[in-house]
Amino acid sequence: MNNIVWHQHQLTQALRGRQKQQQPLLLWFTGLSGAGKSTLAGALEQALFARGAHTYLLDGDNVRHGLCQDLGFSEADRDENLRRVGEVAKLMVDAGLIVLSAFISPTAAERNRVRELFAEGQFIEVYVSTSLAECEKRDPKGLYQQARAGEISHFTGISAPYEAPQAAEIEIDTSKGTLAAQVDTLLAFLSAINAIDVSDHNDNGSGI
Repeated sequence: MNNIVWHQHQLTQALRGRQKQQQPLLLWFTGLSGAGKSTLAGALEQALFARGAHTYLLDGDNVRHGLCQDLGFSEADRDENLRRVGEVAKLMVDAGLIVLSAFISPTAAERNRVRELFAEGQFIEVYVSTSLAECEKRDPKGLYQQARAGEISHFTGISAPYEAPQAAEIEIDTSKGTLAAQVDTLLAFLSAINAIDVSDHNDNGSGI
């Protein structure tokens, strides 16, 4: 590694963001399985796309089809999964994109390691705080039922802990209110930090 240095290109992150008329950043959606992370992130991306924003959504299941297909679900493999995702997200943010990611990422240490890859204000932690009871009731993949039956070990929320964020930039419980209202809350936050300009779209609602 001693002979490997970061090559500084003429086109910077700031220039790429200016071209796209947005502030590049990472929105990191964390929460229990079934909390609604992917649904919320996907709806927000649609709303951003409708407003002309340049985005990309990294989803927990999708990255395991290619980037992380060699990894299992041991603690070490899950750490490596998130490390790779963080590094990919960093490159995408450097390209000027607004990146959205949806991962359980159960420990504060894992999330903080990703946060440390980014400049101040470029890592936005979105805590999808939907309760365990609600997530179990939804159980879209039948995973909680299998975990309760002992068929899945180290399942977050059942046989493995989830460390809820203590100072997330934004918190949303998807069991309360509509998806459109939740997206509007996120859009308002992004507008408030000058990541996007929604002034021309106020009459259209969330756009989803």
